[in-house]
Amino acid sequence: MTENNGTLHAIIVMGVSGSGKSSIGEKIAAGLGLPFVEGDALHPASNVEKMSKGIPLTDEDRMPWLDRIGATMKASLAKGEGIIVSCSALKRIYRDRLRAAAGGNLYFVYLEGSKELLTERMGHRKGHFMPTSLLESQLQTLEVPTGEKGVVTVDIDDTIEHIAAKALRALAALGITG
Repeated sequence: MTENNGTLHAIIVMGVSGSGKSSIGEKIAAGLGLPFVEGDALHPASNVEKMSKGIPLTDEDRMPWLDRIGATMKASLAKGEGIIVSCSALKRIYRDRLRAAAGGNLYFVYLEGSKELLTERMGHRKGHFMPTSLLESQLQTLEVPTGEKGVVTVDIDDTIEHIAAKALRALAALGITG
């Protein structure tokens, strides 16, 4: 159950590429008994093609993707179900757009790590369309969500299991439990 004062919530696991959004998101979803949606799967083909070529996305490129994620969350909440979604959500305007789509019933788990750790992790991934060369542009675009309501920050310099456990404890402190 993901209720806090009787209200269902959506949770976005956010961070730059290589932070572990998918792996951690799946673990959080399992811990809360909720479905997990891979946000990258909602990218339009044109975005995937751009990123595969090492071309950073623009705000204009990202908006249709964010709207797809927002519609997915809204539909889940309308059915009376919580949901966990992975999404970089790099800028505050993106997060605010997602908050509006979810009717304000949205929390973020921000996965924070050093550039060195992120680069190392990206170098070990197999079959992902996002090249390591785009990490720098993501780090430059990132507006760290410090001080934003409904955001918990978790350091990623640990195992997937420990990172997910920390995230679940931080969410529980906000009243979101499985």
